[in-house]
Amino acid sequence: MRTGSEPATARSPLRMRLWLSLWGMLWALFGLVAFSLTGRPGWAAACAVVLLLAILDLCVITYRMRQGPHYQPGRDIPPYEPDHGDGRPHPGPGADGRGRNGGWAGPSSGRP
Repeated sequence: MRTGSEPATARSPLRMRLWLSLWGMLWALFGLVAFSLTGRPGWAAACAVVLLLAILDLCVITYRMRQGPHYQPGRDIPPYEPDHGDGRPHPGPGADGRGRNGGWAGPSSGRP
């Protein structure tokens, strides 16, 4: 959740995760082939598991990147009102002041 106190240039690390996942996928594929050729089935299986995890991570990353500004707020989306700790509910994102669940996005005080 955005609090409004993060830097204006903060961005999601999805591109970094994409490149790290590609790097891990290449090394896992290399390890799978190398250990399969040298007769080490245990290490080859471990590399196959890492390869599957890297492919799954790539699928999640590309799905989230395609969501666009809905998932990654851009510079044109204002930050949320930060919680001041006074127990009052603060309006969440949206023009009507309601959060995603239709209620207030602030802490619940138990009062109407």
